Amino acid sequence: MLKSVAAALMALPLATSPALAAEIIVSPTPLPASHDRPRVFLGGSIEMGVARDWQADLIAALADEPAILLNPRRPDWDPAWKPVAEEPHFRQQVEWELSALDSADVIVMYLAPGTQSPISLLELGLHGRSGRIVLLCPDGFWRKGNVDITAERYGITRVAAFEDLVSEVRARLKHWKPE
Repeated sequence: MLKSVAAALMALPLATSPALAAEIIVSPTPLPASHDRPRVFLGGSIEMGVARDWQADLIAALADEPAILLNPRRPDWDPAWKPVAEEPHFRQQVEWELSALDSADVIVMYLAPGTQSPISLLELGLHGRSGRIVLLCPDGFWRKGNVDITAERYGITRVAAFEDLVSEVRARLKHWKPE
């Protein structure tokens, strides 16, 4: 009987290791040293208390992707930190975001209705010609006209809905190749 159980077990297909799931890096956690997985920066509206936590929705939608998701929305953000270069926590946040943007293979930019998102607009300007941005800017965003005209001029990929944003990011991840 023992031999038949062993024979039956050996006849079973070997389980393959599960695909890598998304890894979430939240500011100010250091970025990984190796770049062996695609990186997606979750840029766009945060404005604590104004913009919903759309990053959490995108993280959930991409949870099965073998990617590094770089999330600038930090749970320990303190609005008392002065937005000046001499403020160490503020400087740490800005430097983390700049490094994460520079290292990202895909930059998601979601400009939420009812927000102004001046830093996101700055980041859009910095990386608009990179070919790495996927932009969702629905009606109701403060400067939608400016964003649309700029995106059109510089060939920034625009999507119309959150589901399209997820699909476009997935398509880009599918075609990612390490350098």
